[in-house]
Amino acid sequence: MLSLPIPGFKTLALEHLVLDFNGTLAVDGKLLAGVSERLRSLAAHLAIQVVTADTFGHAREALEGLPARLTVLEPGRQAQAKQALVQALGPDRVAAIGNGRNDRLMLRTAALGIAVTSLEGTAVEALVAAHLFVPGIHEALDLLNAPLRLVATLRD
Repeated sequence: MLSLPIPGFKTLALEHLVLDFNGTLAVDGKLLAGVSERLRSLAAHLAIQVVTADTFGHAREALEGLPARLTVLEPGRQAQAKQALVQALGPDRVAAIGNGRNDRLMLRTAALGIAVTSLEGTAVEALVAAHLFVPGIHEALDLLNAPLRLVATLRD
């Protein structure tokens, strides 16, 4: 668990990390360098879930051996499916990271929503729904590994 009081915002009591795959953890279906190590470090504090449409069909292979549970979504209503996963886990206990339009509802619903960008870009809807935006997945995962950075950004 990651517990963090943020003055003027809220006290985060996070137990789960929900991540998009393509555009967030991976580009063109390939996991970005440095992501594996960061996920392993975070797994000591958070249960990690990856939820994806798996556009390129490589998510299972890319995540093999990592401490993450993978959910591959069927076409249609993916934004609602991602949101439903966050709701099932208890939104007040979830940090979510994504970049796509279909991530907007999970980012808005989670106690902490972080929008990232990569070579695939970031949907405006994801930016508006998130609590904060960082330039990439490494920075987002590093925020959770060094959570006082979140206090500096989100405090009132």
